[in-house]
Amino acid sequence: MDGAAELVFCVNGRKVIEKNVDPETMLLPYLRKKLQLTGTKYGCGGGGCGACTVMISRYNPITKRIRHYPANACLLPICSLHGAAVTTVEGVGSTKARIHPVQERVAKCHGTQCGFCTPGMVMSIYTLLRNHPEPTLDQLTDALGGNLCRCTGYRPIIDACKTFCKTSGCCQSKENGVCCLDQGINELPEFEEGNKTSPKLFSEEEFLPLDPTQELIFPPELMIMAEKQPQRTRVFVGDRMTWISPVTLKELLEAKVKYPQAPIVMGNTSVGPEVRFKGTFHPVIISPDCIEELSVVNHADDGLTLGAGLSLAQVKEILAEVIQKLPEEKTQTYHAVWKHLGTLAGCQIRNMASLGGHIVSRHLDSDLNPLLAVGNCTLNLLSKEGERQIPLNEQFLTKCPSADLKPGEILVSVNIPYSRKWEFVSAFRQAQRQQNALAIVNSGMRVFFGEGGGIIRELSIAYGGVGPTTICAKNSCQQLIGRPWNEEMLDAACRLILDEVSLPGWAPGGKVEFKRTLVISFFFKFYLKVSQILKTMDPVRYPGLADKYESALEDLHSRNHWGTSKYQDVDPKQLPQDPIGRPIMHLSGIKHTTGEAIYCDDMPVLDGELFLAFVTSSRAHAEIVSIDLSEALSLPGVVDIVTEEDLRGVNSFCLLIEPEKLLETQEVSCVGQLVCAVVADSEVQAKRAAKRVKIVYQDLEPVILTIEEAIRHHSFFQGERKLEYGNVDEAFKVVDQILEGEIHMGGQEHFYMETQSMLAVPKGEDQEMDVYVSSQFPKYIQAIVASTLKVPANKIMCHVKRLGGAFGGKVTKTGILAAITAFAANKHGRPVRCILERGEDMLITGGRHPYLGKYKAGFMNDGRILALDVEHYCNGGATLDESLFVLETGVLKVDNAYKFPNLRCQGWACKTNLPSNTALRGFGFPQSGLITENCITEVAAKCGLSPEKVRMMNMYKEIDQTPYKQEIDATNLIQCWKECMATSSYSLRKVAVEKFNSENYWKKKGLAMVPLKFPVGFGSTAACQAAALVHIYLDGSVLVTHGGIEMGQGVHTKMIQVASRELRMPMSNVHLRGTSTETVPNANVSGASLVADLNGLAVKDACQTLLKRLEPIISKNPKGTWKDWAQAAFDESISLSATGYFRGYETHMNWETGEGHPFAYFVFGAACSEVEIDCLTGAHKNIRTDIVMDIGHSINPALDVGQIEGAFIQGMGLYTIEELKYSPQGVLFTRGPDQYKIPAVSDVPTELHVSFLPPSQNSNTLYSSKGLGEPGVFLGCSVFFAIHDAVRAARQERGLLGPLKLDSPLTPEKIRMACEDKFTKMIPRDEPGSYVPWNIPV
Repeated sequence: MDGAAELVFCVNGRKVIEKNVDPETMLLPYLRKKLQLTGTKYGCGGGGCGACTVMISRYNPITKRIRHYPANACLLPICSLHGAAVTTVEGVGSTKARIHPVQERVAKCHGTQCGFCTPGMVMSIYTLLRNHPEPTLDQLTDALGGNLCRCTGYRPIIDACKTFCKTSGCCQSKENGVCCLDQGINELPEFEEGNKTSPKLFSEEEFLPLDPTQELIFPPELMIMAEKQPQRTRVFVGDRMTWISPVTLKELLEAKVKYPQAPIVMGNTSVGPEVRFKGTFHPVIISPDCIEELSVVNHADDGLTLGAGLSLAQVKEILAEVIQKLPEEKTQTYHAVWKHLGTLAGCQIRNMASLGGHIVSRHLDSDLNPLLAVGNCTLNLLSKEGERQIPLNEQFLTKCPSADLKPGEILVSVNIPYSRKWEFVSAFRQAQRQQNALAIVNSGMRVFFGEGGGIIRELSIAYGGVGPTTICAKNSCQQLIGRPWNEEMLDAACRLILDEVSLPGWAPGGKVEFKRTLVISFFFKFYLKVSQILKTMDPVRYPGLADKYESALEDLHSRNHWGTSKYQDVDPKQLPQDPIGRPIMHLSGIKHTTGEAIYCDDMPVLDGELFLAFVTSSRAHAEIVSIDLSEALSLPGVVDIVTEEDLRGVNSFCLLIEPEKLLETQEVSCVGQLVCAVVADSEVQAKRAAKRVKIVYQDLEPVILTIEEAIRHHSFFQGERKLEYGNVDEAFKVVDQILEGEIHMGGQEHFYMETQSMLAVPKGEDQEMDVYVSSQFPKYIQAIVASTLKVPANKIMCHVKRLGGAFGGKVTKTGILAAITAFAANKHGRPVRCILERGEDMLITGGRHPYLGKYKAGFMNDGRILALDVEHYCNGGATLDESLFVLETGVLKVDNAYKFPNLRCQGWACKTNLPSNTALRGFGFPQSGLITENCITEVAAKCGLSPEKVRMMNMYKEIDQTPYKQEIDATNLIQCWKECMATSSYSLRKVAVEKFNSENYWKKKGLAMVPLKFPVGFGSTAACQAAALVHIYLDGSVLVTHGGIEMGQGVHTKMIQVASRELRMPMSNVHLRGTSTETVPNANVSGASLVADLNGLAVKDACQTLLKRLEPIISKNPKGTWKDWAQAAFDESISLSATGYFRGYETHMNWETGEGHPFAYFVFGAACSEVEIDCLTGAHKNIRTDIVMDIGHSINPALDVGQIEGAFIQGMGLYTIEELKYSPQGVLFTRGPDQYKIPAVSDVPTELHVSFLPPSQNSNTLYSSKGLGEPGVFLGCSVFFAIHDAVRAARQERGLLGPLKLDSPLTPEKIRMACEDKFTKMIPRDEPGSYVPWNIPV
């Protein structure tokens, strides 16, 4: 082995040579910081979100073929890239050269909102098209499985992809046995004539064609290098780590003998996350490169031998070919492995991770190991001593020394034997999300019947996720051999397995009873599957399954999505150049897809720039005894550590009601509280030093985490909120029935794709500072920074170009982070950057408030609710933040769409030892509305009526009054409800669902429809004011600035549409640079669905002022251009600049009297959702959703549909799969996309239809439009209630008629455990209090 080698690879066709490379460097920071290619984004650092996707191309000199595959740059060590070509989004296309059809179509199909995830999406689709220029829809959804988007709800991205497919416009879904193009159940009735609706938001005809001959070629010099250069081991030596890349098997063995402890790394998908998140360190890493023997594929007589170096994606392709060629009886194991590979991780990870790495890592939730173990696979090992084989069995999986690899050994390949006749193999898994999620429990099962006869000759069962390693149920299998395959065997097997595969109540990962149930539910599925096959092989000897059982074997997940959106065409009398009401693409759409859109952390590194990293509390409630900074300060590159001591006199700031401290070094009140901040020369140094700060704590009592504990300790923030209407107590005396209930609703993480980011730049004179920050509220950033630096606000300028998503999470905490960053910058006179990692961000910033709702309803037997008494408790966390406002909103909106003649609602914000919860899209209403809807569902059950009937009966009718005495005209609410009933074919499908449920025992469908009344407004006029500044330059171009923040909702696009209409000039004439306190002072926070409304009215005002001034000039020269008019105005000394102002909607609320006019207007809507659940596993599939919204006159239907769909999918996540987990000590477990699951592309309803009500009345809003950012979130609960409906059907069939209590989110665990059956009765249950659970519901 020679000394340090040269690293040679290409990026976007340009050669890169690195002489002194640090093996710890990953490709992502290398691209972003070293090559300044900032299109590739940091989203999570663990390969879980796809924001950093790039394409890797490698040339194989033996096969002479080039392999293109997607990879996560955040996990790719650059040392592994020798001889590879990397393509980033900048290499695909740019506005400077030419854009690629993928980029054009994603943008023009409105597939971008905040745009932060877009480069990753583009790269995933681009790579797929390089390999398959005309992909199938399955290949597309598969390719996007590893990419998360929080804004769009995925449908427009799928639309863009579909334009590359060779399929027709048909949905390709035979959901009800009827194609969408056939007339019948899926037909969408048109709106009444006269309202011409337009179904298309984009026109495909204009798209650039995809021309594979125009792509970047694989660099010829890399080909020559691979062919000609004598291959020899490359060694890269860094400060702390040595990287060895052997190129022959002999060299690999030598390296392994020399460094027996060094891990062998192929894709870095196992070692990478451990190094990054668990702090593991390896001084030496061995990474074999292009060793032929490690990628063998050998078809022998007894089975298939696969090289350990093959990626999981390659294994999947190989198995698919083998399955097609060989008879079914030989490929049982291959088919099961192939099926698991379809859902294992995302496409990027499957292309990086190797088969050998997956096997040898032996993760407790490995999907393949249980299967390979039951399939009698053997591992071919090699060492200096020679070859040997070991079985992949339980001893190997538990790392038993006698059955494991010896220190100098390597795994070369794996033998997977063929299955035999009368041998059956199956794979099962259940995860929180269908795709790209680690299994909660997975399993491999194999049975062999010898020569038929139905007697078990061999049985092998293995489970993952139920112990520290993969567990084989050996003893159970042994005892079942010789028994016939029948019901008695099944019963005995379940009891034996539960005995052998036992899980303690405190087991890591929680969900213990669910896991126990899955263990036997999976075996039951296997029993059914084998029984069904036996029947087809020998119908005489084997009785089949009951017809009602057959559906238990079908997979839930159909993949091919289709959707429609319907909106009103603009009035034919409208001028063609007037853009209002037209589906105009997001102004930054193309820049999002090319990676040219600049976010805060994409700004180039400044001279002398420092990086700041926070040290946070690790205890929920404790006194800090001492902080030792000495070791951290002694590390290289560390400049300073900012503590509370430094901030004397400026360590708190009051934004809303109570002041909040910036840093806390005396008493911490939650895990994740900011204690101090390390300032260093680089991010790596700052993070390393932050880990070396030693804090000694003295724990304090009590530690209050849950709402119930807060109620017990009477721990509330000051000021309950109460609303009363009518006489509740009297009404309870006259009703037929009274019902009491409660529902608990978990919180939600914002999961904006761009984490909290800021850069503070001192200007060097007059104490001026520029703060570039990803914030929704520049005025507050300016104020808190000015206060911390003790300077007037006019010295601090806050600039915001765009946010990579926010959803309410970039307001309060962002200010505190920015203030500390600015303090450090000011102290050292150098720019300071602070970018939170995903895990820190999720820990520090809090999220949506968990809620407990208790209700008492008095109603008549016909379903009319006469009295409702509700109590709301929200978990506010450690500081008040916005909790009181969230609570107020929840109380004010408790009625949703219903007129309750007698209503009382009281709310309390609980003070707990959790990170402070804050605003999140919907702001209290998604919780409050769910509580009310849950109550209605229970009332319906009590009356024996359908919930939809009870909803309709209690809805507001026409002109009425809300509980706070504001007038409401509910005509459009009723219209939305009726329209949704019609477009969704509700009654037809209700019958179809009931028929399906009567024919299927283990699968159930559910259908639910929910109305929406979303009041929009801030509750005070001052909070609704807005301002704008419009300049006209002498060449006739216009610059617009306003106080609103672009966070993906397209507000800047709408503002340019407003200016274009008002000034009667083309949109291309108008430019908008960003938002800054320098141009528009004192702007309100961007939130509450009002940003376009308020700022649009201000822009309109400014434009009208200008036009009025210029009227005399234009009338003199009506045929002139804007350039002529501007010059003429200048010559006549007429100002070409104007401020615009809107003083705000007249809103107010008096909590003393419980009366007021807190809202400007109401948005109405309705959603109908259909789901199918698997009663054995708790999985569910979203079949179809229809949404009808009353949005007034849409300013931009493309953006508005995007807001509704995105909010709906976010709400669907909130109510079904997004689950925050805290330890009993208050530590957040779910700190990234690995543990916290937001909806992925596979979770979108197979059919999603959005339509707008024809605009009816004109209003005082901007062009009679309505704000749409938030209302759609609540409609996600139509999926919750559809699942509720399906679970109720399952319980009724099983004779369980009592009340059904389901909390939110309705995860697979809750669904499975609610569908009680003989398996849930069989499992052992732990006595509460007899153990400490792994996690607690807060």
